[in-house]
Amino acid sequence: MASIPSDTPRRRTGPAMPPIVTASAAFLILMVLVAVFADQLAPVHYAAQNLTARFRPPMSEAGGMTHLLGTDHLGRDVFSRLIYATRSSILIAVLGTLIGAVFGTMLGFVAARFRGMVDHAIMMMVDAQAAIPALLLALTMLAFFGNNLVLFVILVSIDGWDRYTKLTRGLVVSEQKADYINAVEALGARSGRLILRHLLPNIIASLVVQATLNFPGTILLETSLSFLGLGVQPPGTSLGLMLGEGRRYLLNAWWIATFPGLAIFLTTLAMSLFGDWLRDRLDPTTDRS
Repeated sequence: MASIPSDTPRRRTGPAMPPIVTASAAFLILMVLVAVFADQLAPVHYAAQNLTARFRPPMSEAGGMTHLLGTDHLGRDVFSRLIYATRSSILIAVLGTLIGAVFGTMLGFVAARFRGMVDHAIMMMVDAQAAIPALLLALTMLAFFGNNLVLFVILVSIDGWDRYTKLTRGLVVSEQKADYINAVEALGARSGRLILRHLLPNIIASLVVQATLNFPGTILLETSLSFLGLGVQPPGTSLGLMLGEGRRYLLNAWWIATFPGLAIFLTTLAMSLFGDWLRDRLDPTTDRS
């Protein structure tokens, strides 16, 4: 007997998260947990030195579980340093991403709302920023003003603020043509309420996607500056600083640079994959079939 077709519409569900994206999200959650609970996870203090235990390889009979990932040239535990370096690099990258996102979004709103000379001036700043490599600008500023943590975080945040400005300006200009914006303005809503209650909620998804796509570049900028000795300074630690210290011992102590380099690679790869998937999910112009 032939089945009778049902008139009940089928429920459409979005595509499930691919396994590679699920693994990326799980790895990012793991990195955040490591950064938050670094004090509880590290077996020893990251700066504790033991010159009698220099260059012990990972899981060696001499090192054992005391030094899971071996020791460096000063006898410091690589596993403990990697945990604290992850906290330092992620914290700086997150702060830099947030500062750049807030600054760029504010400029985008200003350019879209005032237009005219203000818009032209802001777009000239955006073009100038896009023309200058962020790493070169950061190196120049650090060489001129010296190195401190506050300046370092601000310099990390300069990478990508121009993208937020262009994105916000374009979205706000497009939204201002919508009927609901005209209705809200006709009711006498102030600019602050219009932006916070109506415009920002409608563009926040695109800004979040841009932040996830910009984060890998920010963490690479931080690690590059630390690798060159212009970022986090000893006795502090970061992934870039560990990588820079370990490059001198690649032939006889490969683990010192390998593990922080692997952490940088996996973190940026995971965030890039997750950001691409998030863009596909939240962008209404993307075909999700």
